Amino acid sequence: MSLFKAIVVIPARLASLRLPHKVLADIGGHPMLWHVYQRCLQASKVDEVHVATDAEEVAKAVREWGGKVWMTDSTCVSGTERIVTIVDKLEGDIIINVQGDQPLIEPELINQVIDVFEKVEPLPDIVTPVCSILDEKIFNPNLVKVIRRHDGYALYFSRHSIPYIRNNRENGSKSITFWGHIGIYGYRRKILEEYHLLPKSYLEDAEKLEQLRFLQAGKSIFTFVTSHYPISVDTQADLEKVRSLL
Repeated sequence: MSLFKAIVVIPARLASLRLPHKVLADIGGHPMLWHVYQRCLQASKVDEVHVATDAEEVAKAVREWGGKVWMTDSTCVSGTERIVTIVDKLEGDIIINVQGDQPLIEPELINQVIDVFEKVEPLPDIVTPVCSILDEKIFNPNLVKVIRRHDGYALYFSRHSIPYIRNNRENGSKSITFWGHIGIYGYRRKILEEYHLLPKSYLEDAEKLEQLRFLQAGKSIFTFVTSHYPISVDTQADLEKVRSLL
């Protein structure tokens, strides 16, 4: 039993640029979003699971399987902003943002996020997982990289390969641990309630990474290492891979 009431919210929009309507793509007879929702329900430390969307087509699908769904404004620029618009309707201490394109997400990964809030002092503003990455993934802009402090707190996130190795790039990349960010966030409720007080971030706008608004405003983001690495469906090839795995 968790020390906090934890609620998962899955932001789901249809207007994905790389693979439109992907959250409703059929996987084994169910929409991709259904698989994400069911896996979130399996996390033992989660009290409730909700979907936040700006598309009636998505809301209709969620209602048909008996899920909880909230309609949000189409002007929301990120999943976090979509959650912020409904946070006053959520009775939770910790809000977990799970992406709607991760149909193979491990319930234990969600539990691990909540575990960190129960164990780390002082209480972080945000918690998110990372894993070590190698080879071509280091240079893939779709996989976000993160630089961490010695104590686990994030210094910076980027789509670029960081740190930049100035000398002897080939050998240097073998001696340095590169960390890849996994797109799931745990938020203290208060941080979401104060979201509109945060100044706009040119870093967030440049990299298209919502977590940079919090970092640039001085909020703390604690990262923890996990072996659970969910596949994000960004392309048709990703979708076919998930279909074969399921």
